[in-house]
Amino acid sequence: MPKMKTNSAASKRVRVTGKGKLMHVGSGMRHNLEHKSARKRRALSADEVMAPNQVKKMKNLLGM
Repeated sequence: MPKMKTNSAASKRVRVTGKGKLMHVGSGMRHNLEHKSARKRRALSADEVMAPNQVKKMKNLLGM
């Protein structure tokens, strides 16, 4: 039986922590940054833990 392939698009968008949580880059940091405060930009630049309802499907795509 051949090996399962991970979905490469999913693997580029998510990283797995040591405890198995999935982290992703949040929204709001692509454009229109000049009207956001420095404090807001710092907060938005941090990675976020993926929502629990998305984790099951994403782990399936990653072959976990």
